[in-house]
Amino acid sequence: MIDIARNLEIVESKIRAACDKSGRRFADVKLVAVSKTQSSERISQLAELGVVDFGENRVQELLEKRPQISHDITWHMIGHLQTNKVKSIIDKVALIHSVDSLRLAKEIDKQAKLVEKTMEILVEINIAGEESKHGIEPGELSEFLTEVATYKNIVVKGLMCLAPYVENPEENRVYFRKMRQMFVDNKSLSANNISMEHLSMGMTNDYEVAIEEGASIVRVGTGIFGAR
Repeated sequence: MIDIARNLEIVESKIRAACDKSGRRFADVKLVAVSKTQSSERISQLAELGVVDFGENRVQELLEKRPQISHDITWHMIGHLQTNKVKSIIDKVALIHSVDSLRLAKEIDKQAKLVEKTMEILVEINIAGEESKHGIEPGELSEFLTEVATYKNIVVKGLMCLAPYVENPEENRVYFRKMRQMFVDNKSLSANNISMEHLSMGMTNDYEVAIEEGASIVRVGTGIFGAR
C-alpha cells in the first residue's frame, strides 16, 4: 500500500534540499500535487496532510472530483485545455498553467468576463520543440504577450513548460535554464495584466533540477501518489 504521508515527506525534503542548494527559500516554491486519475478520497487524504494545491489534467475529472471534496483546496488546470471546455472551468480553478495559443487566451478572456472574473494564466512554452507537446515556440512569446496585453479579464502570471521525459534529469537542465532566462527577460514588462511571478516547471522525475534553475511551482504526481 502506498504511504502518501511518507511520500509527501520525501518530496518536501527534496524540495527543501534543492532550495538550500540554490540559495532559495522553501516557502518560495509551491508544490502542486498532480491528482490525475486519483480518487477524491486520496486527494482528501493529502489535503489533510496540509497540501492545498492540486492540479488536474482533464476537465471532466476536475468537474467530477471538485464537489466531492470538502477541504479548502486550490485547483489548477495543468493539462491541455480545449477552447470549448473553458466555460466549464472558468469559475472553478485559480490558475490555468497550459495556455498555448492566442485563440485559447481569447476564449479564456471572454469567459472570464462573463463570470466577472480576472483569470490568472501561465503561458505554456514548447521549450524543447517537441512535436508531441503543446505550447508556443520560444520566439513567439513576445508577440503573444503584446496581443494578450490588450485583454481585460486575464492576467499573465508567468510561464510553464513540460520538459522532455528523460532518465537523467540533468539532461533537462538546459531547458529549465532557457525557461528561466525567458522569465527574467519578460519580468519587467509594464502591461497592467502581465505580472511575471510564477515559473511552473519540473515534475516527479526532474523537479529538483527545475528548482535549482528557478522553478517557483513544481507539479508532482507519481512522487506522492505512486505509479498510476
